[in-house]
Amino acid sequence: MTVQVVDAARYLNELSGWRLSNLAMQKILYLADMLQTGATGYRLVDEPFQAWDYGPVLPSLYQRCKAFGSKPVPDVFWGASAIAQLPEGQVLRNAWAGLQDQTPGQLVDNTHWQGGAWAKRYVPGGNVTITAHDMIDEYRGRIAAQAPPSTHG
Repeated sequence: MTVQVVDAARYLNELSGWRLSNLAMQKILYLADMLQTGATGYRLVDEPFQAWDYGPVLPSLYQRCKAFGSKPVPDVFWGASAIAQLPEGQVLRNAWAGLQDQTPGQLVDNTHWQGGAWAKRYVPGGNVTITAHDMIDEYRGRIAAQAPPSTHG
């Protein structure tokens, strides 16, 4: 199942205690979506990310939150549905648990991973769409990068 961007963004912000900037929220949502898509083949959110200068961005979420700059985004997620009890809620809880200690700069570095979808699609000023296939490739590449080298012989 896929949830609306507004639902995922609101829940992630609730988990953070409403401490997330637009940039941090975008990066955590991307990493959660990439892991979800890579592991299951289906997207976490209902909008594709685009490869922008500072990493993957959900354009509709950026437009909703850009006025807050680097400050924490308040509850501007009108009409969001509760997703805590859905599997997607668990995906977001896992992502928050694993990424909550990263600074915005570390999150940017994480999403700019050389073998990742952003690096594959990024064109300065281009705002190119990152596909689900790109995310699956990134997931597989990250898993392979963690695997110990095999020894033959």
